[in-house]
Amino acid sequence: MQEKNLITGAQNTWCPGCGNFTIQFALRNAIRGLVSEGVPLENIVLVTGIGCHAKMSDYLGINSFYSIHGRTIPVATGIKLANPELTVICCAGDGDAYAEGLDHLIFGAKRNTDITVVIHNNRVYGLTTGQYTPTSPFGFRGKSTPQGAPEEPFNPLTLMLASGAGFVARSTSRKMPHLTGIIGQALRHKGFSFVDVLQICASYFNVSELYDRQGYELSGHDPSDFTAACRKAEEWDYNTDSPIAFGLFYQEAKPCFEERFSRHPVSNVHPEEQIRAFLEKKR
Repeated sequence: MQEKNLITGAQNTWCPGCGNFTIQFALRNAIRGLVSEGVPLENIVLVTGIGCHAKMSDYLGINSFYSIHGRTIPVATGIKLANPELTVICCAGDGDAYAEGLDHLIFGAKRNTDITVVIHNNRVYGLTTGQYTPTSPFGFRGKSTPQGAPEEPFNPLTLMLASGAGFVARSTSRKMPHLTGIIGQALRHKGFSFVDVLQICASYFNVSELYDRQGYELSGHDPSDFTAACRKAEEWDYNTDSPIAFGLFYQEAKPCFEERFSRHPVSNVHPEEQIRAFLEKKR
């Protein structure tokens, strides 16, 4: 496996103008950065789910695994547990991660699994032609909600902070250098790294002007301050015309799930023997 093959020759079927192109090259550049520091390319693994984002497995020339809808994180967790030396990246869509896979996302953050999760958050189910997702704005008119979505969106950053994620960041497909830098930081963080990427869907929810107008890069923010991170994350609720911050909101070093798992391995004692031993102690 050679670095020159990071962009494959597979026919690309993303729509012209799709934000996935920016994410693809930002990931490529961030991976190149790791390789230049001595990380073997064959030790980097990409897991994708179901959706437009999932084609990243076809278009990046690295080891990859297609999972089923919403299941990128348990697959990535298994890969990391099997070989802790690997750098494991999850690409997932907002529907993939915030709807079908929400429970896995929360527990990945809670356990502090040492993986990097990059969410392609275009706030719409693009592959299935425009249904609303958990981050679509209230009143969103799509294929499944022609009269407007009746639900308020939730804020994935506040959810991840509350769930215990040690690295919480947001970027956008409108700023490739910024996105490359954020993904690079996430890959180097030891523990669960969460990057919410506000990408456009050129076909079903093109909000380029919104992100360009309201977006700004964080400066003077202390990412070690949890309270400040929560306040900053609540500045925009994925629904209003408030300012949208891009950058690293929070970072904390703490033990990883894999480290704790290896120190406390699962018992090889048969469950029936465990029950008998438990009952003996009760007598």
